[in-house]
Amino acid sequence: MKQQTAQTKTKRGTPDFQLLILTLLLVGFGLVMVFSSSSSIAIASERFNNDALYFTKKQLMWAIIGLFGMFFAMNIRFNKYKKLYAPFFLITTVMLVIVLISGAVLNGARSWIHIFGFSLQPAEFAKIAIILYLSALITKKGEKFRVFKTGYFPVLFIVGFIAGLIMLQPDFGTTFILVSTCGLLIYAGGASMKHILGSILLVVLGGALAFGANSLFSSMSPSDMTTSATAVTAEQNYKIGRIQAFLDPLSDINGGSLNLYRSLVAIGDGGMTGSGIGQGTMKLHYLPNAYNDFIFSVIGEELGFIGSTLFLLVYLYFIWRGIIVSLRCPDPFGTLVGIGIMGLIAIQAFINIGGVTQTIPVTGVTLPFISYGGTSLFVMMVAMGILLSISRTNNLDVIKEEKTKSVTVQTQTRTSPALRSRESIRRIR
Repeated sequence: MKQQTAQTKTKRGTPDFQLLILTLLLVGFGLVMVFSSSSSIAIASERFNNDALYFTKKQLMWAIIGLFGMFFAMNIRFNKYKKLYAPFFLITTVMLVIVLISGAVLNGARSWIHIFGFSLQPAEFAKIAIILYLSALITKKGEKFRVFKTGYFPVLFIVGFIAGLIMLQPDFGTTFILVSTCGLLIYAGGASMKHILGSILLVVLGGALAFGANSLFSSMSPSDMTTSATAVTAEQNYKIGRIQAFLDPLSDINGGSLNLYRSLVAIGDGGMTGSGIGQGTMKLHYLPNAYNDFIFSVIGEELGFIGSTLFLLVYLYFIWRGIIVSLRCPDPFGTLVGIGIMGLIAIQAFINIGGVTQTIPVTGVTLPFISYGGTSLFVMMVAMGILLSISRTNNLDVIKEEKTKSVTVQTQTRTSPALRSRESIRRIR
């Protein structure tokens, strides 16, 4: 009898097969596109050891590490993340402080630290850390989350603190993604709309003040301007140039709008069917960071309209499937974590693709699972491992599901939009 009880207690559901396969397909496709977009540049440069596989081998290494991380995270019962979120959040916060003190500067931002021979970007870990933290905090507060002083403000303070650390690097793109993801979580958690609207107004005012402070530096005379002020002004001019390029890509094709102009040319050259994988020409020292920020431009040129559309449909189905898995979860914590993870991927993908297609101004962020970037790929795969762990709980036996259903019927008074819609979608297969 005791043996039977122990077996029932340790019984685990199977992970969502579709979500697992889609994740592996996206990672595999990303490796192919990293090779296609970087090989010609790497083989022609001594900096990359004249090795056509320079970037591909590094990305493959991180994909393998990420695969182990994903399966490890998948085999941890998701409710244990309610306890693991606190130390993970603390470690990530310490890393964000360290990077400001002694981090490596790349492209004008101090975003990287070196640990055990690896270059890591703490801001990528912060995305998952804050999703876990907010999900646990919102779930714990329950209906009290709608109270500003004791519920909403502590959450807002945490988001502002982490966003501030990342903004100091400075990394506007990651900050925007993190704040947007947290906003989605806060809404899904059932926050008061007047609190949300007030927060949006606060962010807009804060951005205006920051822009005004930068303008003060730019108005100073050269003799009074310090090196740091010069850097701030250059960064400001760079951002203004991106906005001008978004409004008119032809305004300065030899200057600020050059990157966006070449991106649009690459996508246009692809036509309906594309030039074929590896046959694109705009990646040959024309597109900057073709294997990173502008990798979708390479996809558009080499796969054409048909291939790009197919890729986007697969990506959309992947996000939709992840949301369905999240809403099926019987635990509000799991639902919020899943929505946060898929929201993060969707928002970051939209910003990347929107930037290179002139839908929004270019911000310079990676395309999840596709772009070159070890830390980003590893974190995204671990995040999917957490979501697959949630899906294992959803796929338990029918008896346990019926018991859960009888419990959730008694808790339909929740105000959270995500929790209200969860029961109606959990049955979708």
